Amino acid sequence: MALFRQESAEQSEAPSEQQREEAVEATAQTGTDPAVVAAAASILLSWHQFFLRGNRELGLFIAFWPPTILAFASYFNQTEMSDEIKDVV
Repeated sequence: MALFRQESAEQSEAPSEQQREEAVEATAQTGTDPAVVAAAASILLSWHQFFLRGNRELGLFIAFWPPTILAFASYFNQTEMSDEIKDVV
């Protein structure tokens, strides 16, 4: 029980100002990432085709683009991180 209380006390500590600034910076970078912007644009295009134009097949086809775009972006980020780790080691 004492261990549980110690862990909960550590968890209740507020994040430092540096941690907050890092989180805000990471959020700002993610929101302007070209892959995220492209995925959001394709969602809007999908809704436009599906609901406004009534072209349901094209709307559904375009709806598959965002996960694909984000998967490719994730893959490229992971390979970039892997290369950086190899350079350090």
